[in-house]
Amino acid sequence: MKIGVIGGGQLGRMLALAGTPLGMNFAFLDPAPDACAAPLGEHLRADYGDQDHLRQLADEVDLVTFEFESVPAETVAFLSQFVPVYPSAESLRIARDRWFEKSMFKDLGIPTPSFADIQSQADLDTAVASIGLPAVLKTRTLGYDGKGQKVLRTAEDVVGTFAELGSVPCLLEGFVPFTGEVSLIAVRARDGETRFYPLVHNTHENGILRLSVASEDHLLQGLAEDYAGRVLKQLDYVGVLAFEFFEVDGGLKANEIAPRVHNSGHWTIEGAECSQFENHLRAVAGLPLGSTAKVGESAMLNFIGEVPAVDKVIAIDECHLHHYGKAFKVGRKVGHATLRCDDMASLEQKIQQVEALIQG
Repeated sequence: MKIGVIGGGQLGRMLALAGTPLGMNFAFLDPAPDACAAPLGEHLRADYGDQDHLRQLADEVDLVTFEFESVPAETVAFLSQFVPVYPSAESLRIARDRWFEKSMFKDLGIPTPSFADIQSQADLDTAVASIGLPAVLKTRTLGYDGKGQKVLRTAEDVVGTFAELGSVPCLLEGFVPFTGEVSLIAVRARDGETRFYPLVHNTHENGILRLSVASEDHLLQGLAEDYAGRVLKQLDYVGVLAFEFFEVDGGLKANEIAPRVHNSGHWTIEGAECSQFENHLRAVAGLPLGSTAKVGESAMLNFIGEVPAVDKVIAIDECHLHHYGKAFKVGRKVGHATLRCDDMASLEQKIQQVEALIQG
């Protein structure tokens, strides 16, 4: 089976690494000349809206998926005329737009922060008066890793902010006094079978995920699965979906979903019976889903900007290095380490060792 992937970044690279042992081959459509997934398959270098190359991709593969939600939904809709595409164009349309996404949560009875659609500075002024401060203004699309958003704490912060974010459609969200950030990785097969990985505790720095730790029997696991299940059913979803939540007053409030394999699920490569990457491929290909059970205690640390010396990273017992082969750049995710230990005390010790390398 040959899988087409829209996007050739590290997520596409890790999909190919997971699919190759299953006898799968890959083709990546990505405009970047140095797409890091390219060495693992055919690289069609073209813009995501290039219909000639999209048609070429469709002719060469058995099905198509995508590695990030910046892909235009129109691209997925076009490809769907010629080849199966999972997740669907409708799933992507909802998930890539924060207004559509939050409105869906509200319709499904999933708690969210207060929010408002912002089309102008006047809209922003009105929404701030209603929702209050502090609040966060985010572009409705294309924002990730802290980009395309601004925290508003005072009235002075509000002035001119709509123009500052590009005068594009935005979403204002009330600030949530959360006690923790968690995410749930879910996978749904073509026949509707659904499985969930353990909730993950996430730590961010400057809007970028730094550390994810798989939880031990989290008290909110069942609630998170309920909320995610509602979304998966509503979208008739196929593949892996990540759902990010805020922990608030002993419950959960929805932050956002990602219609793809996700950074907070990287620990599953070594830390689960079947990784999120393999399970995504199983789901879209119509194969049986794999077990989402943990294997020991696991965590993932991102390498942002640069990867520490390889010999020092792999010298740490129970540490698994994933180098993306990308040029080092400030603020860019260029690799990660997965830690897998027998107990939480050992895991915490290993996390400190890797963090020391990052800081050093």
